[in-house]
Amino acid sequence: MEKFTTLTGIAAPMPLVNIDTDMIIPKQFLKTIKRSGLGKNLFDEMRYNQDGTEIADFVLNQPAYRQAQIIVAGDNFGCGSSREHAPWALLDFGIRCVISTSFADIFYNNCFKNGILPVVLPQEAVDALMEDARRGANARINVDLNAQTVTSSDGQVFAFDIDPDRKHSLLNGLDDIGLTMEKAPAIDRFESQMAQARPWV
Repeated sequence: MEKFTTLTGIAAPMPLVNIDTDMIIPKQFLKTIKRSGLGKNLFDEMRYNQDGTEIADFVLNQPAYRQAQIIVAGDNFGCGSSREHAPWALLDFGIRCVISTSFADIFYNNCFKNGILPVVLPQEAVDALMEDARRGANARINVDLNAQTVTSSDGQVFAFDIDPDRKHSLLNGLDDIGLTMEKAPAIDRFESQMAQARPWV
């Protein structure tokens, strides 16, 4: 998993509330178990017409936001079914951070397991960042995980809270397997002790 330390990038404003996982990646794209290739179908029903042409006024189709790495979203982002394909699709598109007032629990947890930082901020902070994001590609937002701050393009700084274990995982690029491997020496010692104490097992 790629480490997340600091990110300075274009933020796409998505003020809709209750953006659910079926909106993020529709059900017909869930057949794959690969984490790559889903970015082209991110927000598929919002990005494309039925004939496959782009919907011009959708934010990620606008020239200023095609390279967005951050989404500033309305409340309750990632609600709906518990599909891990949702963070896969965001990451494959290039999104590394989503900022909102709240997230659905399962989606929130899945983000950390896939190298995406979900940032919870008060409504007034999200409103300020949403307005900043509407300025387009020249308004770059900075996210500093170590300092736990989000800084707008005009210098407003907003602090956010994060669980220390999740922060450690992102800073070091550790998924669940990586976290387990950090304990490899202790696991080896335990197995060695068990082999001596219970050789018949």
